[in-house]
Amino acid sequence: MRRISSNMNNMDTQANLRLQESRLNKANNQLGSQRKIQQLRDDPIAAGHLVRYQSFLGRVNNFEKNAATLTDNFALREGYMSNSLDIMQRVRELAVTGANGIYTKDDMKNMAVEVDELLKELIQNANAISSDGNSIFAGTNTKATAFEVEMGNVEGSGVPLIETVRYNGNIDSNKIEVDENKYMNVDNAGNRTFWAEQQQIFGGRDASMWQASSDGIISVDGVQINISAGDNVYALASKINDSGAAVKASIDPITNGLNLETTDARQLWLNDVKGSSLNELGIIKDSSQKPPYNLGNSVRVSGGSMFDTVIAFRDALLKGDHEAIGGRVLGSLDNGINSLVTRIAKSGSEYERAQLNVQRNQATALNVTQQISSEGDLDITKAITDMKMLDYAYQATLSNAGKMYNNTLLNYMR
Repeated sequence: MRRISSNMNNMDTQANLRLQESRLNKANNQLGSQRKIQQLRDDPIAAGHLVRYQSFLGRVNNFEKNAATLTDNFALREGYMSNSLDIMQRVRELAVTGANGIYTKDDMKNMAVEVDELLKELIQNANAISSDGNSIFAGTNTKATAFEVEMGNVEGSGVPLIETVRYNGNIDSNKIEVDENKYMNVDNAGNRTFWAEQQQIFGGRDASMWQASSDGIISVDGVQINISAGDNVYALASKINDSGAAVKASIDPITNGLNLETTDARQLWLNDVKGSSLNELGIIKDSSQKPPYNLGNSVRVSGGSMFDTVIAFRDALLKGDHEAIGGRVLGSLDNGINSLVTRIAKSGSEYERAQLNVQRNQATALNVTQQISSEGDLDITKAITDMKMLDYAYQATLSNAGKMYNNTLLNYMR
């Protein structure tokens, strides 16, 4: 119930004016920001949807940036790998030429000069650095030089030459998120990219009586394998074979030692994470030594890198050894070329996948932006029309109020 009084008209007029001013101010703010929702209470459900859409759009944009960065990195990496393949093809041509037995030792020494320069170029590619100063082929150890060169005196040469090339990175990989809970694995380990042959390790210690004294963990090519107390060497070999690592284990029928062989061209990476199982078997030295050069003194190793193959070829040229070039060296070069071709194909596939992720995320971003627009953007035409109507109503209210209270003090001064 409202009380009728002489002040009622004035109060109603003032209240309606404030209401009209509030509506007009809201319309002006909406037009200024081009946003339909100014406060959460304007439309709580739409505001909740809008927050989720905007959060998802931010993640999609990050996924797109991640995938775009990967495409650039893959393209850069593939360029160095393709150039290395050209080098290996040239080295093979020289090997075929040097293996036919018609050249003199002086001719072969002259060929060795070119092979040595090709070796330097191959190492230069393996030690390539990206635009941000990170080593491309050092795994996740990006601030280290991927391959370390050791010089030495080589028979047939009067100056020191490259004698050994050692890997200085690691085999860890990065997982880059390119979609919601979907990752691309980035493997830049140089001891896989530039490896020529499957590596084989032959344990020289009799392991027939070995038994794990306590629980432990070993790492084989980056895969951790749990060892239980009481496991013998046969159980260990079975666990390695079932672990999913690119390594096959077996027991030597003659020496009863543990033998390990990679399933493709790569350097084997072994260490004891917990306990000393591999050390007790004589496969590796104590835990103070870090892989991959921590193999035990009694272990025999076969299978080397592309650098080892090119060095062996150069040394054979310096010695004039036709048979070594036509046999072991040429076979190792073929294996290295095949391995590098496989790595380039893998890198190309990863590049294509990253490109597809960029395209998909761009399309997803457009769709989510449309959803955000539907929930939060202002219909400009309707907003302008509404504001004009509110302004017209406000002016009409002011006009009527002026007519209702048009008497002033001057009306009584007669």
